[in-house]
Amino acid sequence: MSIALTILDSEEKALNHINKITARISDHDLSTDNPKGDQLNLHKIVADILSRVRTDGDSAVSDILAEIDKVTINESSLIVRQAEFDDAKKALDPEIEAALQLMAQRIEKYAKQMMPPAVEWFKEEEGRELGYRFTPIENVGAYVPGGLGGSTPLVSSVLMNLIPAKVAGVQNIVVATPCNAEAKIHPALLRACEIAGVSTVYKAGGAQGVAAMAYGTQSCPKCVKVIGPGNAFVQEAKRQLFGLIDIDMMAGPSEIAILADKTASPEVLAADMLAQAEHDPLASSVLISDDRNVLEATIEELETALACLPKKDIAAHSIEKFGAVLHCDSIEQGCEWVNELGPEHLELILEDSELALGKIKHAGAIFIGPYTPEVVGDYTAGPSHTLPTCGAAKFSSGINVYTFLKSSSLLKYSKSAMKNDLSALTAMARTENLEGHARSAESRFKD
Repeated sequence: MSIALTILDSEEKALNHINKITARISDHDLSTDNPKGDQLNLHKIVADILSRVRTDGDSAVSDILAEIDKVTINESSLIVRQAEFDDAKKALDPEIEAALQLMAQRIEKYAKQMMPPAVEWFKEEEGRELGYRFTPIENVGAYVPGGLGGSTPLVSSVLMNLIPAKVAGVQNIVVATPCNAEAKIHPALLRACEIAGVSTVYKAGGAQGVAAMAYGTQSCPKCVKVIGPGNAFVQEAKRQLFGLIDIDMMAGPSEIAILADKTASPEVLAADMLAQAEHDPLASSVLISDDRNVLEATIEELETALACLPKKDIAAHSIEKFGAVLHCDSIEQGCEWVNELGPEHLELILEDSELALGKIKHAGAIFIGPYTPEVVGDYTAGPSHTLPTCGAAKFSSGINVYTFLKSSSLLKYSKSAMKNDLSALTAMARTENLEGHARSAESRFKD
């Protein structure tokens, strides 16, 4: 199978392609989930769904599922019952159960190691103490994509996104996810929810599932934060609801950048690029190297490996439209291009990966060395695989325990410390024409 892929060997061409990749968040909003490509239409459809769910709760969700997903489900059956969890556990292949348990252990261990101290005090000077404390968000919702009719459930995302929430101390965790025509959810996904400590599983995909968590319904608890990836309708719902609730990020299509030198195996490089490309036609796989021979050999390997890949049509579209092989003058220049891209995933397959690591400023997750493929981050390593895309790594982080924590400042003054600050404090207050502020401070020293 032949793919149209040539080496981009100038800075101008490289940066043009990087700009194309970081703009995909807009393309994603206008993907095949919204065939007319009408952003305004998408906005109106989602706004209508949100309004209906806000007004009529479960009844609206049930009606919307029948209209959009062609799923008939009584509003009293939208919540997964304990018997369904029990049946899922019995039906699960022991090998999948073992994989889920391994993932859960690794994710939990990593999350615990990231946890900050609950309370920290430090004495600034005599009579003046400052500090901070972290407390968990109490009610969190997670959207879990399931594909059409729940046919491709993102089981791993349940553990990756919600075990950090459990470690952070979140008391109530709600999951909204699509069900099939028989109102069933994949048993592996239900088992993952149980392992992750999910309180409620709500059988609704799309914008209606997000709306149920944000507003609360007769059966779905109200959440103050909603996380998780999803299609254009899910992302638009999160965008419109932000402010009423907090969200994690606006998730775009998945991506990988690989910075490699002459020591890298072209077969491995091609395999890692295709592993990302099979996700989505809008996924991006970018290889950067200072060795032209490695780039040429990798293009040949891509064509060979693509021919026998089950999802070759998706991967071929991804590689041709958003894939690239970039020839840099040096690894240092390659690091500059990586920083300009700010990729979701970055692999460093170099003779001296640690040296390059020190020059990397922007990446969601960094995989160091030839035996650390991005796929270990997807499943068994421990850090969450929900990461910023489309250049958002320049200003944001992936999901971790801090996603579910909020901090409060702690301040404690003695009388003498307050008196020492009085002159500066009242001077500033009156400069800003806030006389009440000044008097508030002075009222403590009237005598």
